[in-house]
Amino acid sequence: MKKFQEFSIENLKDKYENSIRRESHIYERENELRSQFQRDYNRILHSKSYRRLKHKTQVFFATKNDHVCTRIEHVNHVSAISYTLASFLGLNTELTSAIAIGHDIGHTPFGHTGEEILNTITQRELGLHFWHEMNSLYFVDNIELLQNPQGKYNNLNLTYGVRDGILCHCGEKDDMNLIPRNEVIKFESVTKEDQPSPYTWEGCIVRIADKIAFLGRDIEDAVSLKIITGSELNKLAKEVTSVIRGINLEEINNTNIIHYFMVDLCKNSSPLNGLRFSESFAKLLVFIKDFSQNNIYKCRRLEYFKNYAVLVIETIYRSLTDMDFDYDMDKMRLFLSHLGKNFEQLIKYFKKWLIKYSNIYKTREKKYEEVKKLYNLEDKLHYKRAVIDFIASMTDTFAIKLFEEIISF
Repeated sequence: MKKFQEFSIENLKDKYENSIRRESHIYERENELRSQFQRDYNRILHSKSYRRLKHKTQVFFATKNDHVCTRIEHVNHVSAISYTLASFLGLNTELTSAIAIGHDIGHTPFGHTGEEILNTITQRELGLHFWHEMNSLYFVDNIELLQNPQGKYNNLNLTYGVRDGILCHCGEKDDMNLIPRNEVIKFESVTKEDQPSPYTWEGCIVRIADKIAFLGRDIEDAVSLKIITGSELNKLAKEVTSVIRGINLEEINNTNIIHYFMVDLCKNSSPLNGLRFSESFAKLLVFIKDFSQNNIYKCRRLEYFKNYAVLVIETIYRSLTDMDFDYDMDKMRLFLSHLGKNFEQLIKYFKKWLIKYSNIYKTREKKYEEVKKLYNLEDKLHYKRAVIDFIASMTDTFAIKLFEEIISF
């Protein structure tokens, strides 16, 4: 039942050519075994940002419970769901896999709370809007590095189709039917997180998979952590069983929710009408999201930790920017050297960041000479952006470690 097979990216000549385009030439080996999208998948898989997702929040902060979902598990859920949907509908699974594995590369420590905190700082300090979809694109374009066969580091230099899917993956938006756009756009023209539609059907699949992936899993985690009570769960079960017929209350779990939403999507989608759920499942999706918002995301224990997350991130930011002098590069270097006497780990890792991406020293290590320079540290705003990017890259545990170093004597 491959409804979309003729609309798969490899069957659309102009879209395919646009989708495999890269910003610059990428090296090629003899006897290359992989397609362009498979190369992108591997480049993201081997990036450090992908590895750090295992210690970044999905919903529950800095959890020590091995069975509570982290950001990397969510990414793998999205990858699995999008692969199944794309395969069944006749779309390109290599493209969906590459988009899915990279879609949350730009997530901050402490999940959406960290995103809100860094947005507050970025607007206050730089007059810019920060959101994780754009930051994911920024990271795969500028921050993440891989060594080439000669041992020098290069930026990832991904294809347009994968970069577009990463930018346009916003799973929080309630799309009643999703159809790809036809235009190639300049990504810097995108100014907010819920626009535009992806360029490919494969990108649309990942956007839908991002919605499905967290519906049941967040509830399962909340039940295991005793955040959702029996009466609240019964209310949810009643609503779910009114739509999904023939299952017992005890079976309202992540497995069933994912399965039935995927089946409903495949039954009701078409190239003409787009990717869509039936009316009853569309309402159920909104109900489950509202249920989770009221019973999970607003729970008091998470509110306590949100206050802590603000303290952690703001303290790290202020520690690196609290300069009581007219800014210039020489004074900035002295400032960091002085901080390093008390905050050894903080300054050690921040200096490594500046060495990779800035002009802090006149010459760069040869292995980094082909990496984009992001910050001209003669400009204080560039310095502040470097601090914000450095914090955005952190895991929950690393941010807490640096915070504890700052407040310890």
